[in-house]
Amino acid sequence: MNATEQIVAKARELLESGTVECVIGYERATDGVNARPLFVYQAEEAGKLIFDQTCAHNLAKYLLNRKGKATAIVAKPCDVRAVNLLINEHQVERDKVLIIGVVCPGMVETKWGRVSEKLRQACELCREHTPVVYDFLVGEPGDEEAAVEYPDVARMEALSIEERRAFWEEQFSRCIRCYACRQACPGCYCSECFAERLDPLWVGIRIAPSESWIWNTMRAFHLAGRCIGCNQCERVCPMNIPLSLLNRKLEKETLELFGYRAGVDAETPAPFATFRKDEKLEVGE
Repeated sequence: MNATEQIVAKARELLESGTVECVIGYERATDGVNARPLFVYQAEEAGKLIFDQTCAHNLAKYLLNRKGKATAIVAKPCDVRAVNLLINEHQVERDKVLIIGVVCPGMVETKWGRVSEKLRQACELCREHTPVVYDFLVGEPGDEEAAVEYPDVARMEALSIEERRAFWEEQFSRCIRCYACRQACPGCYCSECFAERLDPLWVGIRIAPSESWIWNTMRAFHLAGRCIGCNQCERVCPMNIPLSLLNRKLEKETLELFGYRAGVDAETPAPFATFRKDEKLEVGE
């Protein structure tokens, strides 16, 4: 059976047995070529599920709306790391989530009604094709020993401070504060975002360079040591701001300083949620 057939069969089995109340997966979008999220509650609806290289959404975000309810989720490697993040941060319960892990071939670039053969940038950089944890695996696991690399971050680091500042000023000047990045991010789940707090007022609501700079940098720092690299923020940004580049810079620093990558497991505490006296960051006394 191909990936879609395996997912359909497993979803039908889980729903018929009452193991889960809902299966979160993908269905064909109305343009006939793209994919969109699908919530299956009845076994007879499982046939709508699909999986191919257009299934770019990180479905882990939707688990936040199903806390305490038995739910199965179709999850790629980056999605599974997001599930681990939410479990680690006590947002969802592992025994309530059944993971249908999928060996990922990489997602392709898409537009409405059109599908490219070119992989998304995040998938070109990704070296993880098998989920780190799953209850049922779709596909054959591969070799996952390739080292994590950050060639895009290295190119940015090679620029002077002045050049980097000019680059980000230009990028952030285009931000329209639509918050699509926040809404798509599985790591953004606060009931009240700092950008909308009035007491204390962290950042104004007007669309201006200074406020946009604060919004984007503060959000990136809130994800430091937590971003799982799914690139959903950049995928949904209507202004094409390279948000993943900023997030990957902080991911690289966290890996080098602490040897930690978010979502690799659900038990290891994040470095910025802990303190150890033996930490030596080589930044002076």
